[in-house]
Parts: sequence; structure tokens; C-alpha cells
Amino acid sequence: MTNEPTILWVDDEIELLKPQILFLREKGYHVIEVSNGVDAIEKCREEVLDIVFLDEQMPGMSGLETLTDIKNIQPSIPIVMITKSEEENLMEDAIGSQISDYLIKPVKPQQILLTLKKLLDNRRLISEKTTSSYQQEFQQIFSRISMGLNHEEWAEVYRKLIYWELELDKSKTAGMRDVLAMQKSEANTEFCKFIVKNYKNWLSKPDANTPTMSHNLFKEKVFPFIEPGIPTFLILIDNLRFDQWKVIQPTISESFRLTDEATYYSILPTSTHYSRNAMFAGMTPLEIEKRFPNFWLNDEEEGGKNLHEKDFLEDQILRSKKNLKFSYTKITNFNDGKLLSDNIYNLLNNDLNVIVYNFVDLLSHSRTEMDVLKELANDETAYRSITHSWFEHSPLLDALLRIADKKVNLIITTDHGTIRVKEPSKVIGDRDTTTNLRYKHGRNLNYNQKDVLDTRNPHELFLPRPHVSSTFIFAKEDKYFVYPNNYNYHVNLFRNTFQHGGISLEEMIIPVVRMTNK
Repeated sequence: MTNEPTILWVDDEIELLKPQILFLREKGYHVIEVSNGVDAIEKCREEVLDIVFLDEQMPGMSGLETLTDIKNIQPSIPIVMITKSEEENLMEDAIGSQISDYLIKPVKPQQILLTLKKLLDNRRLISEKTTSSYQQEFQQIFSRISMGLNHEEWAEVYRKLIYWELELDKSKTAGMRDVLAMQKSEANTEFCKFIVKNYKNWLSKPDANTPTMSHNLFKEKVFPFIEPGIPTFLILIDNLRFDQWKVIQPTISESFRLTDEATYYSILPTSTHYSRNAMFAGMTPLEIEKRFPNFWLNDEEEGGKNLHEKDFLEDQILRSKKNLKFSYTKITNFNDGKLLSDNIYNLLNNDLNVIVYNFVDLLSHSRTEMDVLKELANDETAYRSITHSWFEHSPLLDALLRIADKKVNLIITTDHGTIRVKEPSKVIGDRDTTTNLRYKHGRNLNYNQKDVLDTRNPHELFLPRPHVSSTFIFAKEDKYFVYPNNYNYHVNLFRNTFQHGGISLEEMIIPVVRMTNK
């Protein structure tokens, strides 16, 4: 047994290749020499090989015949064809038979080494380069986190962390991913302090240093970019984190040109009930309750909490004095999506088409409840992968492709993100306390003060007060709320699930992207 990369070199003139073979052994490669196709096939059955160098012109069993038999035994092994001929049809036959590369005789040692680096060391070299680059930026990110950033700088730090998370994913660099996870956790600790310090003022005393938030998203990021005669499609993918946007971006960018990739801040609680209603109404939840007392329902009240988004949007358009012909479509299942795709051309006559797509949110909730999804999406990398796979095969992509050749503007956004929760935090409350894992409100709540942002006056955070003595609490970082009853069961049930409603980079800093057709 050897830990060196193992090369099988097949050539009927193998003795003439001693200098090249000696060169490779000095470079740390283990080389097995055979002089014919029959012996080569036998070695493939006996040995675990990393790569095969195969002479094309051999007496008896030819290189192409040998290639076919080797691929039957070890389908994924890279094979480099070595030939005296540059005839096009020969190379077409070889490439059609899945060779990884070819070299023309006489082969020089450096040519061989370059081929080996390309085929065997490519992943390692990429991994080393990515690791080195992140290590260089690690200290810079670390320094910025502790500098007292503003909302724009926090968004930039988060984008940087996501960039490196995706780069390390591609390079399969497990050790550095652990380092990045710790840096991200540290960033979330400081970000929560930033939110606790600034959030109330953003709502009560907005100024030039206040970020775009859920209730002013349309005013600042949608209405100014609607052009006369050009339909705007606003696609709201519920629960889409910035990293999930980045994994579906390449697919969309094949058909649409990116004009602006921004982020905005979700209000608290970072949940559909609060943040999405605020988006469509252009108002805080407290203002919605006052203006639409018959439409707003508190958490513990029976009934759907997002049934009036179209009414809210229509009211916001009228208040903004916009003369817009608009449509509102909500997609909650595959058949709805197919119907959207089939009828997408009918929407081209509108100024604004809002499409709410619920898949990612459904995935998040289903993952909590279904063991198979816990296995498939057991961390951020897998969660992104499932999102990408869904999008690639979704009716939403079909619908977008149908309008890709039309003159349209496209806005892709979301209402909030999610975070993978890891640390339980005990909460005690009465029977009317809400059941959410990342935020709660109720009377007589007992909780760990350092784990939460709390308010005994919900109006100061522009939230309705369900009861005279209601307290709201929002989980910080990756905490999740657990009652003392059946504590260990619920700790294990919800640990490492994706939840929303609290304070974290992942939940609050979310994408709002503008694109146009190419």
C-alpha cells in the first residue's frame, strides 16, 4: 500500500520511458509499468489507481480497445491518451470514449507533470489557494467586526462572509469552513449588540443613517425603478437568505442582466406575518393594525395572517399617488406555479406584477417536521444545495425564461431569512404565550435576559400590543426558545433546524436585486 498518487503507464515501448518514469517517482508518484492492454486491464482489476497513461498505438489490443475495458472496470478514473498521431478522427473517437486529456509523443517530463497537476491536484490547488486567500482576509474581517460598524458596513461584512462560505464550499475545505463558522458566530454576537443599540431609533427617529427596512422597501427600492411601458416583475421568494440568492443567481444571470444587487433589513420579528405585511402595506405592524383593524390578526388569533397582502399593496400604491396597473399572485404549490408559467404573458400588460413564491419557507418548516429533510438539509451547504436544485426544476424558472426575451424589469427579493439554531434558551410563560422558536410574546414571561432583545412596551418597536401586559422577546444569534416541560426532547427536536423571527445577520440582512433582460 502507498499514499502516493498511483499512475498506471501502459506502453509497448515502456523501457524507453524510464527517464520520464524516474522523474515522476522523484516527484512523489507511484508508477506501475505494463507493456500491453491485457496486463493493463488486469492491473485495473487488482489495483486502486489514480490515473492511467495509455499508449494509443500498441500491437494486439489497441489503446482505444483498452480504454473501453478500463472504463468498464473503473468508470471514473482519468485516462490520458498518448499518441504519435494528431488525426482529428482519432481524437474524436478518444474523446467520445471519455479520455480526460491527450499528449503527443515524444512526451516531455514537464508536460506529464502539468497534466497530473491539472487532473489530480486541481481540487487541492484550488483548496490551498482559497484557504490562503481567506486566511489573508480573516484578520481584516475580524478587525472590522469589532470596529463599531454602521448598517451599510454590516451588510458588506455579511456579504464578505457569504462570499468566503461559498468559496470554501466549492473548494471542499472542511477545516477552514470551521474557522469561518466561528468568525460568522462572532460577527452575529456583535451584530446583535448593534441591533439592540440602534433598532428602536431606526423606527422612531429615521434619518440618513437608517437602512431600508421592510415597511419602506417599496418606497425606496421598487417604485422609483418602475418605468412607463416596461412591465416590472417583483418576485418575492419567501424566506430566501442572501447565500441562497447567490446560488440561484448564476442560473438567472444566463437570461437576465444584473443591474443592482443590494440588501435591506427585515423588521422584527423576522417572520412572514410581520415583515411581509409591512412590505406590502408600506407601514409598520402597529400602523397596519390602526389603519386596518379588521385585517390585522395577532399571533394567537385564529385565521391566516397574510391574507390581505393585495389589499395592503393596493392601499400603498394609492397613498403613494402612483397610477399603476398591478397584479398580485401567490404561489403555494407546484400546480399554482405551473399556472403562473402558462399565463405569464398575460401579465405583460401590467406596470407591476408581484409574485410571492412560498417554496423556501415551506422547505424550512417541512425540514423541522420531516426526518428525511433533516438528513438532506443538515447544514447551510446542504440547505443551499436543495434551494438550487428546487429552483433549477421549478415552474418559477420556467416562467422567468418565458419573459427573458421581452423588455421587462425584474426585482427579486424576500421578506426575511433564517438561521440554523444551535443553543437552547429556556422560557417560562403562561398558556397564552406564543409558540414561535425565535420570538415570543405573552404575559409574565420568564427568560434569560442576555439571550434576548426584549420590550415590555411593544409600541416602542412599532408592534401591536396583543394584551395590556404583553412582553415581546427576540432571540439573539443562534438561540432558540424551549419550555422547561419535555426540555430535552424539544432541545433535540429543534437543534440544527432553520428558524426565523429573531436577530441575526442571516434573518435580517436580505437581498433585493434588480435585473433586466439581456
